[in-house]
Amino acid sequence: MEQKKVETAVFAGGCFWCLEAVFERISGVLAVESGYCGGSTARPDYATVSSGGTGHAEAVRIEFDPEKIGYDRLLEYFWKMHDPTTKNRQGADVGEQYRSVVFYADEAQREMAAASIRALQESLTDPIVTSVEPLGTFWPAEAEHQEYYRKNPAAPYCRFIIVPKLKKAGF
Repeated sequence: MEQKKVETAVFAGGCFWCLEAVFERISGVLAVESGYCGGSTARPDYATVSSGGTGHAEAVRIEFDPEKIGYDRLLEYFWKMHDPTTKNRQGADVGEQYRSVVFYADEAQREMAAASIRALQESLTDPIVTSVEPLGTFWPAEAEHQEYYRKNPAAPYCRFIIVPKLKKAGF
């Protein structure tokens, strides 16, 4: 039996609950996990990342079937669900942990991310501040942060922040 090819994408763009809620609804996405990436602290947790100083961003790791959805299409969704022109902030979430980053796993992802940023910049007035960085260690977030929207759809944050992002992304 032939093994299905699975690729991985890692993005940071504000609260990981929002990113996870959108990406898990996309056809071709096999799994989404919230976590921390881009910092220097080993085994970070929500408390240390939220307090600042670890260098980590809240991020999501996406496993996808490249025969059903391409990395370039995932980038399109990423741009739709957050403001790539706002440094270290998405809405009321403020701090380095909410910065916009494309963490690339290989040269092809780096090139696609750079090309996507150039194309998007043509349609925007403000400069894009999203960084493109090599993927280091992705640290999974604690269990209570996984599938947060699915488990807590009536929570105020979900109703007022995540639901509009889902609508903006077409869900």
